[in-house]
Amino acid sequence: MKLIDQTINKIRPIDPIWIDAAKRRQLELTKPPGSLGRLEEVANRCAAIRESLLITAHRPRIVLFAADHGVCAEGVSAYPQEVTTQMLLNFLSGGAAINAFARSGSIELKVVDMGVIAPPAHSSDLISRRIGAGTRNFCAEPAMTEQEMSAALEAGIELAGDAATAGCDLVGFGEMGIGNTTSASAIAVALSGERVSAVTGSGADADDECMARKRSAIERAIALHGANLKNPLGVLQFVGGFEIAAMCGFCLGAAARRLPIVMDGFISTASAALAVRLCPALSGYLFAGHRSVEPGHAALLKIAGQQPLIDLGLRLGEGTGAALAINLMQAAVAAFTQMATFASAGVSNK
Repeated sequence: MKLIDQTINKIRPIDPIWIDAAKRRQLELTKPPGSLGRLEEVANRCAAIRESLLITAHRPRIVLFAADHGVCAEGVSAYPQEVTTQMLLNFLSGGAAINAFARSGSIELKVVDMGVIAPPAHSSDLISRRIGAGTRNFCAEPAMTEQEMSAALEAGIELAGDAATAGCDLVGFGEMGIGNTTSASAIAVALSGERVSAVTGSGADADDECMARKRSAIERAIALHGANLKNPLGVLQFVGGFEIAAMCGFCLGAAARRLPIVMDGFISTASAALAVRLCPALSGYLFAGHRSVEPGHAALLKIAGQQPLIDLGLRLGEGTGAALAINLMQAAVAAFTQMATFASAGVSNK
């Protein structure tokens, strides 16, 4: 846990002095005050994160974490577990929605195997940080050991460091893992205290019978592990997933390197909410890419302290909402840094 503790200790709260400096810059630009709405808040916060008014967002990267979940043994998903590996291959061949979104927005995409059941053949485009062949069934035992959880967290921290070293100035993250909405719903229950039915949705098109099994699995897991769900690391270890732990670590690592971080949807926000509970100062570095139709997303967004940038009824995952939001954030940064001032343009201010 040494790396995790060291990383958390490096995360400083956003300095309001930089927010104020960015707001003063906004008032100098050739537009009525506040006329770019939330785009101004986005740019201001990016300036505070980077501690500079000369910010950029031209080297974005999305990291997509994939893993399988043992709770699928309870029949909680409409899709078989082999779909996780099949989609991993689809990502690597460039055929998924996130590939299309990343290409259209000139966003670098990295794909990470954190522990799918059937690992694909070696590919130079796949980053392997496998912890195991999926987590255990958390209805019967902890999803992972403390050592496995720590290894997954550290993998995420290190991948965030790799992005910073490569010169990335904006990062997002997404996931793939059959059964991971069940894990995210269990995390939402444990963190928020909401009823299982209030934070559990259909995921990938679960029918009524599948939904009943899903709710039952979460209720049994909460009852079984309740005493161990009093802190964020306990929640992560007992009902989390390898990819969720890695995304949590990625948030911590990116904040420690002072990078703006774009969450995707429900599962991604579950990992970010855990990270915020571990380090409340992290909230200032996060941006919610979109509002998922999953009912548990609102509770997790509240914990993360974020309002979504877009609301398009998305529920795919993969980092797709993060990719769209990154394009908006790039526009916000471009306006902040490239617009003329009233003085330079010779335009009269009010």
